[in-house]
Amino acid sequence: MRELTDPEIRAAFLNCSKGEAKRMNLPRELAEQPWAELDFLGWRDPQAPDRAYLVTELDGRLQAVVLRASSGASWQPRRSICSLCVTTHTGGVSLLVAPLAGPAGRQGNSVGAYMCSDLVCSLYVRGLRETGSKIHESLTVEERIERLRGNLAAFLAKVRGEGEQG
Repeated sequence: MRELTDPEIRAAFLNCSKGEAKRMNLPRELAEQPWAELDFLGWRDPQAPDRAYLVTELDGRLQAVVLRASSGASWQPRRSICSLCVTTHTGGVSLLVAPLAGPAGRQGNSVGAYMCSDLVCSLYVRGLRETGSKIHESLTVEERIERLRGNLAAFLAKVRGEGEQG
């Protein structure tokens, strides 16, 4: 992924108003991100931990979404799998919900997916970060990266209202 700037990120949001995008908290260390190792930039809002953001480039166009963590946290950490990178975690996966883009989202419609709580899927698939619990896969790193990108594209299509809802 190429290095992104603050204005580029704020202009890329599909499912919030320009005013909301202008007010959101972006990561302070944008310049220090491991851009070459990222398929998307994801972060949690330090002032509102239930809020998260994700931005990526698909088909030559930046696309970003606002996400909310579900409030139904389990009292006991469970082993879960991220639907984007298919990494196994014990207590490190959250249900993140995105309002749909456009009128459907303004009416309260949303789509959710279980994702790595820290939103660093790119580092997990490349073996640059470990979860502590690993399932052996026969896929190469390149194949895991392609799977991550495909899963991310499918999720963003749902946010845009182009995919099957559910």
